Amino acid sequence: MIGNYDTIIFDLGAVLIDWHPDHLFRKLLPDDKERESFLRDICTPDWNEEQDGGRSLSEGTELLVRQFPEKEALIRAYYGRWDEMLNGPIQGTVDIMREIRDSGEYKIYALTNWSAETFPIALERYDFLGWFHGRVVSGEEKTRKPFMGMYTTLIDRYSIDPHRSVYIDDNARNLKPAGELGMATVHFKDPEGLRKEMTRLGIL
Repeated sequence: MIGNYDTIIFDLGAVLIDWHPDHLFRKLLPDDKERESFLRDICTPDWNEEQDGGRSLSEGTELLVRQFPEKEALIRAYYGRWDEMLNGPIQGTVDIMREIRDSGEYKIYALTNWSAETFPIALERYDFLGWFHGRVVSGEEKTRKPFMGMYTTLIDRYSIDPHRSVYIDDNARNLKPAGELGMATVHFKDPEGLRKEMTRLGIL
């Protein structure tokens, strides 16, 4: 099916945008072990995903403050200084997306786990987020990847043929539902690898 695609779907965080809590917490917790422990055991990825799935930032924050009052300042910094977790675009991927857009041969979409309250910050900061023909943001839909509803919402809303689509994500967990729907999937590790895969698929 090489060369038989008309739709490219991008995840955003760690694919197009260098987002990571470390970018903020390296300033607040310079000790590696202390920082790793805080992000593993208190402000965990699972906790953050609940906000991505629609729970309000204030509710998520207050929940942890009640559980870990001695860490209140650090917990409140997670969303209070959230913009400092954005470390800029992953330029190599942005360049690939620009080439795909400029070819005029493909529709491009975003499918992202992202809080509805913080996504506007990224929208304002990164012009390339305006290149998409459409997007599905988990916090706006009150669900998230890897739940199938995220993928079917994108497909139904934009009349996408999954068998003619390529989905790119850095999290292998999130690729499985896309593959089950018939999409070609690319496990993103770096822009160089993505370029090779997109060339292999006949897109670049």
